[in-house]
Amino acid sequence: MDDSKVVGGKVKKPGKRGRKPAKIDLKAKLERSRQSARECRARKKLRYQYLEELVSSRERAICALREELEMYKQWCMAMDQGKIPSEIRALLTGEEQSKPQQNSSRHPKAGKTDANTNSLVGN
Repeated sequence: MDDSKVVGGKVKKPGKRGRKPAKIDLKAKLERSRQSARECRARKKLRYQYLEELVSSRERAICALREELEMYKQWCMAMDQGKIPSEIRALLTGEEQSKPQQNSSRHPKAGKTDANTNSLVGN
């Protein structure tokens, strides 16, 4: 007796399932594999370049922040000794010069004072 089945109007034979492998030229398959490997290496190289640039920019940012922190530490040490650094003095005098112009156009809210500026100017 024949083991073939009729499914959906088609006769199916037992044994082999799925698609039949297409007769692909072996050289073409190897060339596609090589091309895929080349593209993979190129993507990997770009990814590493991007990551190296990212690390480099972050390292530069860290150095800049460390220098800024050191500058603030020096300013604090100077203020602890009763000296006002020239940079802070310039900032304070620049703010004091611009405040009368702002205050003339605006009315300050009642009960609000700039305690931080007053304490720094007193030193």
